[in-house]
Amino acid sequence: MGLTSSLRFHRRNNKTFLRIFMILVLSCIPGRTNLCSNHSVSTPKELPPSNPPDIRSSLVSLDLEGYISFDDVHNVAKDFGNRYQLPPLAILHPRSVSDISSMMKHIVHLGSTSNLTVAARGHGHSLQGQALAHQGVVIKMESLRSPDIRIYKGKQPYVDVSGGELWINILRETLKYGLSPKSWTDYLHLTVGGTLSNAGISGQAFKYGPQINNVYQLEIVTGKGEVVTCSEKLNSELFFSVLGGLGQFGIITRARISLEPAPQMVKWIRVLYSDFSAFSRDQEHLISKEKTFDYVEGFVIINRTDLLNNWRSSFSPNDSTQASRFKSDGKTLYCLEVVKYFNPEEANSMHQETGKLLSELNYIPSTLFSTEVPYIEFLDRVHIAERKLRAKGLWEVPHPWLNLLIPKSSIYQFATEVFNNILTSNNNGPILIYPVNQSKWNKHTSLITPNEDIFYLVALLPSAVPNSSGKNDLEYLLKQNQRVISYCAAANLNVKQYLPHYETQQEWKSHFGNRWETFAQRKHAYDPLAILAPGQRIFQKTTRQLSPIQLSKSKAIGSPQRYH
Repeated sequence: MGLTSSLRFHRRNNKTFLRIFMILVLSCIPGRTNLCSNHSVSTPKELPPSNPPDIRSSLVSLDLEGYISFDDVHNVAKDFGNRYQLPPLAILHPRSVSDISSMMKHIVHLGSTSNLTVAARGHGHSLQGQALAHQGVVIKMESLRSPDIRIYKGKQPYVDVSGGELWINILRETLKYGLSPKSWTDYLHLTVGGTLSNAGISGQAFKYGPQINNVYQLEIVTGKGEVVTCSEKLNSELFFSVLGGLGQFGIITRARISLEPAPQMVKWIRVLYSDFSAFSRDQEHLISKEKTFDYVEGFVIINRTDLLNNWRSSFSPNDSTQASRFKSDGKTLYCLEVVKYFNPEEANSMHQETGKLLSELNYIPSTLFSTEVPYIEFLDRVHIAERKLRAKGLWEVPHPWLNLLIPKSSIYQFATEVFNNILTSNNNGPILIYPVNQSKWNKHTSLITPNEDIFYLVALLPSAVPNSSGKNDLEYLLKQNQRVISYCAAANLNVKQYLPHYETQQEWKSHFGNRWETFAQRKHAYDPLAILAPGQRIFQKTTRQLSPIQLSKSKAIGSPQRYH
């Protein structure tokens, strides 16, 4: 999400450094703030009862290529949100897809004799316990990294990868062939299965759509333990259900991802606006053009001191004298951040193209800053800051994030109220805002978006950092999020949550609207006992045993097929 450079400007101050950093994006970190809780570690109101002792022995008896562990469950009892502590009964470390299938089938056949549920866990970057399974089984998907990443060249190149593979590893491997995935999240140390279960959004989404729009084929283990290959033409209902499906229908064990030729370098540009209308108008202008930048994002800056001087550590001003005279104190400003890809031999034409695009915009002239960095350095920009935070012990703090998708028709009203009246600063973390084109998003997936041609992602990404008294800002930030949510509802802005989290099924029904019945029917078809992804709190596990007929019946799945 393009704020890594901002972090460098504040590295002398640990607290400010952390608050500015948290921009993992959007991609794929499921969950939103539990606005009803004021505790850094919470427990949901309804938890499944403990399983009988013989359940553990039944897990031990499974014939697996990998293994099951019981003594280290505390390692997967929390997630990146750092607000829930829900240890599972066991952890499955799969070596093969059949390990996952065997576990699912075993739990299905246990039926009402157990309360076991299953959560597939990548890097654990959910915020509200979505990667947790209290007294259930957590599957460590990063154990499933074989066979190796396989790259196929040709007119439509693609890469076959495990669902537990990290996007950064895919980038490094595909670059060896001069190729790269088209759409990204801003943080690359996330698993393929995790981001595809949500959407995977970054500044390229206006052009290519989210990551779920750039998948050719999937291998899925359903809630009944069936291993199924699916695509737009093969078992298409399951394919579209799983993409953006919040882990409700199956576990992604393999994915075939579209590739394109990779550039070597990027031109990285930032400019400021004081008027929101001009800012949003220019963003929308850029994403509507055929020949435009390759990445378009933005962020809100509220009352930041000496902003442009801080940028100088990573960016160069177009006019140093004019930049030194610009004052950001006490202002609400909007930063447009854009990137143009290029190869060294294309530098001259790239500069001409970016110059022309910038000439069409209405930013504050003295605030034009830019730099040129390698492609991989730009894409992996957030991880550099992560390493620094971990070294300082400032990584594992509560993250009460709020991600919203807002229709174009509502964005000005939202910005006027939220950025001027509700949020008084962004010292706790960045506020991202940028538009995307609905036409680039496949409407057949499970992802819910506003029903307009253009909508905005607005991400409030604060960190509850301990202060000098030992307390943190969590309660304040939760209340602030609640004010934003309440305003959106009262003003009928038709906002949808990205990475949604709700406490009741009625709230989920409202989120899905007229697509709820389809969502529920697909859940019954592919995971009839509601074993999968209990942390989403959409469905509760059914404590009944399926009949042999129900176990064999697969609506629109067909015969299980291996990935090919």
